[in-house]
Amino acid sequence: MTSATLLREISDFCRQAGLAESTFGRLVVNDGKFVNRLREGGSVTDQTLERVRNYIARETPRHRDGRSSMGQIQAAVAAKTSSANPTIDAENNFRFYDNRQKYLMFVNTCSEKWVVAHRVAEELKSIQPRPPAFRMFDAGVGDGTVLTRVMRTMHSRFDMMPFYIVAKEISLEDVRLALEKMPDRFFEHPATVLVMTNMNYAEAPWLQPANLNKASTMVWHEAPLRGSTSAEFDEQIAELQPFLGDAWKAGVDPKTGNPVYEKPAVLVLYREDCRFLLDSVIPRRGAIRADYDLVIASQPYRARASTQFKAKRVIAPLARSLAPGGRLLGIHSCGHDPALEIVQQVWPGEEPFQTTRHDLLAATKAELGKAARSFNFIAGADNKAVFRYDMHTLPGEIETDNASIGTSTLFAAWNDAAYVAQIEDQRLEDAMRDDGYLKATREVLKKHGGLWFNDESFIISRKRELI
Repeated sequence: MTSATLLREISDFCRQAGLAESTFGRLVVNDGKFVNRLREGGSVTDQTLERVRNYIARETPRHRDGRSSMGQIQAAVAAKTSSANPTIDAENNFRFYDNRQKYLMFVNTCSEKWVVAHRVAEELKSIQPRPPAFRMFDAGVGDGTVLTRVMRTMHSRFDMMPFYIVAKEISLEDVRLALEKMPDRFFEHPATVLVMTNMNYAEAPWLQPANLNKASTMVWHEAPLRGSTSAEFDEQIAELQPFLGDAWKAGVDPKTGNPVYEKPAVLVLYREDCRFLLDSVIPRRGAIRADYDLVIASQPYRARASTQFKAKRVIAPLARSLAPGGRLLGIHSCGHDPALEIVQQVWPGEEPFQTTRHDLLAATKAELGKAARSFNFIAGADNKAVFRYDMHTLPGEIETDNASIGTSTLFAAWNDAAYVAQIEDQRLEDAMRDDGYLKATREVLKKHGGLWFNDESFIISRKRELI
């Protein structure tokens, strides 16, 4: 069968069923750009051809009889998008960043956190905070490694300035890990107000739930830290564990599979001996302003989410929270690296990173509408916007032709590549039924002498007010 013949069959089916070609691609091969690639001369494997033809043959009679509603089609798309296996429910099909084992192996076997923190620190040179404090929002604090490193650099640059830092995180485990790193920060920089919250991107910068019913259930806990040593601060933060266990409960949205908080929570930490100094910095419930000098948005969304979703639900709300002169630094994976080669050897044609920084900035500008005139959207050239981080390996483990790559290194490389590409658990399980994935991993590591990943960054800055 020629590509032209296959395209005609797909076009005829889509026209009859009232389906967009992108929807057809997602339903059949989990790739919204499948038909476009075919139209541009792309080839298909015999397996893909068989899958396409079987789907058309199976679904054509239903559409002829009018028994397939748009609701059924949308439900099928949602099931296909959330999981490669539609029979697995959202609660059991853990998303890539909710799987603790994969996440912890990733952050401990590569330099991403270090490199991202260094990139964030570069933005401090362009920021001129205004009284009463340097105001920063971390849109997904994770285990706190990036935030801790950035706070060290902030102290080095603004050692006499109060800090107001809001960190969003829905994962209880990550909140615990992040707080464990904070006693030393309160010791070195006493004039610090740290706020942890589990609210979503449209709520967290203002510490205010959008839903009135949710607002009535909000938990607001202020915990002044007594003493003057990191050991004392550490002990008091550890005593917060029962509160965190209750306040940071989360469930799963049955429609999207995304984790959602049961009740909005805010935890405010500062040194009690600095309360007088920080009086105008400490947030008061119901009277919150955003006005951030810096917003860190590092990997705040799923790569496979639509560009419009990322712009509307994440980046645009964060941009609105900026103060005049404030800067939002966005960072996400962009592929074109050895890690993606591993993934594509196991799943040919896999393209997890379909939204570029240019696409995202354009969509955010459109989402902001007239308000976009108050912002600068900076994509930057590739040599500045794109940066890489590496997986840690032993010296000489991969570099020499005769070197034998350790099994633990192969497993770590496979885990990291699949984690960054956001491959669902069921597909991973299917791929790991034989040793083909390890052979692919070994081949790519040998070819490149190691494993690295590419991220790209972009900037949205709010224009300064004219004086």
